[in-house]
Amino acid sequence: MISRQREIDTPHISWPDKLAYSLPALSLAIIGIPVYVFLPKFYTDTIGLSMSTIGILLMAVRLFDAVTDPVIGYLSDRSTSRFGRRKPYIASGSVGLAVSIIFLFKPPVLSGAMMNIYFGFWLFALFFFWTLVAIPYESLGPEMTRDYHERTALFSMRDGFLIIGTLLAAGFPMLIDGIMNIMGKAATERERFSLMAFVFAPLIVIFSFYCIYRIKEKYQHTGSDDLLKGFSAVLKNRPFLILISGYTISAVGSNLPATLILYYVEYVLKAQRAEGFLLIYFLTGIVFLPLWIVVSRKVGKKRAWIISMLINTGAFSGVFFLGPGDAVIYGVLVFFSGIGFGAGLALPSSIQADVIDYDQVLTGQRREGRYIGLWSISKKLSAALGVGIGLVLLAKAGYQPNAEQPGSAVFMLRVLYALVPCICNILSIVIISFYPISEQAHAQIQREIGRL
Repeated sequence: MISRQREIDTPHISWPDKLAYSLPALSLAIIGIPVYVFLPKFYTDTIGLSMSTIGILLMAVRLFDAVTDPVIGYLSDRSTSRFGRRKPYIASGSVGLAVSIIFLFKPPVLSGAMMNIYFGFWLFALFFFWTLVAIPYESLGPEMTRDYHERTALFSMRDGFLIIGTLLAAGFPMLIDGIMNIMGKAATERERFSLMAFVFAPLIVIFSFYCIYRIKEKYQHTGSDDLLKGFSAVLKNRPFLILISGYTISAVGSNLPATLILYYVEYVLKAQRAEGFLLIYFLTGIVFLPLWIVVSRKVGKKRAWIISMLINTGAFSGVFFLGPGDAVIYGVLVFFSGIGFGAGLALPSSIQADVIDYDQVLTGQRREGRYIGLWSISKKLSAALGVGIGLVLLAKAGYQPNAEQPGSAVFMLRVLYALVPCICNILSIVIISFYPISEQAHAQIQREIGRL
């Protein structure tokens, strides 16, 4: 069981607390783009690892996450210390994550077999410590407020900082190149990644420690429950099963463009500076994010999320038909697809907090860690499928690093980058349409929690 240290006196969360909670999202996002977008191409084209090897390792590490994510969530739910349930994990994990980034982004010169081992070891270390930070950190959010709309505001701010971090990461290679040009020399890929490591790694530690200093945990674990029995109770939470199914299918599709954009821009559009298109996408997402808060208050979280996916799908479907010389049209389509980007981050997180409340009605316990762990598996496995399957299929289609690509590889890029994500979004919309918790239903859930 969970004992409440104090009830939430007001649904409002102060801006300093929102800021403290949001800052770690910025630092985690800063490493997200390099790991998911830049790192595969860096290790294939610069370090010399095979594309299939990287794809398999990235899929394997997500299977590893499928074990560690729910276990860390379970342990953080059950932990007791004078610092709280979540904070010790966040503190230790942020230090380990920073160290892993430095070693992974600044690899030594090694032989092929040794480089495979080196890359695999630090990749697994990075994702383990990422889990150690992210699961307890994200578990703090749902317990900060139980208000239906204040949650949307909180997670919109957190995910707004996530987008800012993503923007910083996407623009950092261009910033490095600009500084190097002023100095009269060109930066190598190794230099770019070394600078990213030594700039980004300290931010993870600083922002994580400020968050755990500022945010007060509201619940302590006082009982015991079985791991497998606890997760079996999740299967009775029908709203969560609908939510995570729809989210996972959509996330598989959205991770393919994130992985393949560098390849698509270079080999399909025959253009340069893919980072510029990433900046357009993420900047559009953060500019329109406040609008989605308003829309969700008017029509509800579910409908707002569906509308955002329809906008994204309608715009991005046109990307499939582009080819060499269409960079301007591509930029326009990226802008329109980016309108719904912020909603796809904040609204599912806010909805997830509501289904955790419903779980409390079912079990009488606050089990944020369990649900965040399962949610994290969904995010990471969808990214792994996007990276692993995308790179493996691209290799099978005849991709050759730093060379003119055959027609089969170019066609596979267009299918994986544009067509598959749109199909995934359509399937996700169908599933999410069955999600049952409205604002009125959530109010009833809160009344039932009050009677526990």
